[in-house]
Amino acid sequence: MSKRNQTPPKNFEDAIKELEEIVAQIERGEIGLEESLLKYERGHFLVQHCHAILNNAERQIEQVAKAANGSLKTEPIAQPEEPS
Repeated sequence: MSKRNQTPPKNFEDAIKELEEIVAQIERGEIGLEESLLKYERGHFLVQHCHAILNNAERQIEQVAKAANGSLKTEPIAQPEEPS
């Protein structure tokens, strides 16, 4: 599977669902090495696709959050705490 032949999912939720399925298949060892590599490549494509969607959403939120005077009212997004 080449990146130029990859078809993006219809939406973000479908991309996440497909990515979860790929991870589960690889973790369970249900598939051989060649298919695992193809699935890994597809998973990498899906991760990049999701990042692009999230970055676009962030830009849209920043546009909406502009103050009346045109300045940008942004606040850092709280990062989830990592378990100890």
